[in-house]
Amino acid sequence: MTSELDDLKVYEETEVGWDENTPPNEILDGEGNVITDKNYGDPNAPPRRVYDDLEVVALREKLRLNNGIRGLDICDPDEIERITRIFRRDGFVVVRELLNAEQLERFREGSARILKELLSIPGHGKRKYLNETGRLPHRYSYGTSSSSRHLMHDPAWASMVDLPTTTPILTALMGEDDYYVWGGGGDLCLPGAIEYQQLHSDFKDDQDDGDVRLDYARSSGLIEVDPDKPFEELDFRTKRLVFDRTPRTVTINFLMSDLTWENGPIRQIPGTHTAPQNPPSVAEEADWMRWSTLVGAAAGAGVFRDNRAWHGATPNLSKEIRALPNLEYSPGWIDEQTLKKSMPYEIWETLTPHGQKICRAITEEPGVWPKGAGVMHALASKRDWTKKHRTTNA
Repeated sequence: MTSELDDLKVYEETEVGWDENTPPNEILDGEGNVITDKNYGDPNAPPRRVYDDLEVVALREKLRLNNGIRGLDICDPDEIERITRIFRRDGFVVVRELLNAEQLERFREGSARILKELLSIPGHGKRKYLNETGRLPHRYSYGTSSSSRHLMHDPAWASMVDLPTTTPILTALMGEDDYYVWGGGGDLCLPGAIEYQQLHSDFKDDQDDGDVRLDYARSSGLIEVDPDKPFEELDFRTKRLVFDRTPRTVTINFLMSDLTWENGPIRQIPGTHTAPQNPPSVAEEADWMRWSTLVGAAAGAGVFRDNRAWHGATPNLSKEIRALPNLEYSPGWIDEQTLKKSMPYEIWETLTPHGQKICRAITEEPGVWPKGAGVMHALASKRDWTKKHRTTNA
């Protein structure tokens, strides 16, 4: 009997997904038990996870008519000044053709290989798949599903840290080329992910390190400010600009397929990277926020994201997997001791000189395998056990 996983691809149509035996908004805890939480999930989701269910068809028609940011800016990789301007304005920017054909194929292969490993774990009862702890059904994170919380042990991810298209952009956004790779993972949704994920930020910016960030912003040319004034003597507007220009993390999500109105394109809310308030719940979210997606971005493109910006996943009502593997970078002003060792020394040796430089803080000593690297599981309890008890890449 042929399995739907035998020829799994993260582009083109697939038999994967659309599991009608998985209820809407079902959330599992770390042990795999169903969590009852009416405040979590999408109250407007269709009642059945079935491709031709009448409410799914109605939602699909709404997406066809409305989905996508009108006039979405999409830049060429060499438009550094424009990319920087849009990133600072919106908190994200789409750049086309970051990956050449060979790089795209390599990332597609890695993304499919890891996903196949996750989906091979059977679900409970008649369910086809095991949900990831704390995530809506049919949605997985490559990073959090890894026992090391990153995929920097995988050659497909590691080979993308220093690309001719991305490094000049990162240098401009960071203000210098002495930054760090923080990690790598990404997210994906299977066909039949009928729920909207709640808008969220990946990090809360406590803004308690003004002097450090001011020194960095001055030395890297991110802002022009009186060289003699300490942070506390700056006016409020300038203080705000220091924080705005120095995000703790910049993530690049790479597109394995074109983002369409139907296949679960990521939504980004422009300008929210500087917002101190929390994003609205799914029930409170305005319609224009639901449609604020990156429709039109093509396979091989990437989204540079300030991780403070509000973003979220959207329904995938198509028949193809939507995968966005990522790499995560941090500026040189952060404390490198806060970065986790997730890259084996043997992988680090294969990198370019610049790649080795920016991965130095996450690389293990020779002969030491990063804790948990190489083991994928949807349940947090299984990942935690592996990280505590497994020390080799067996």
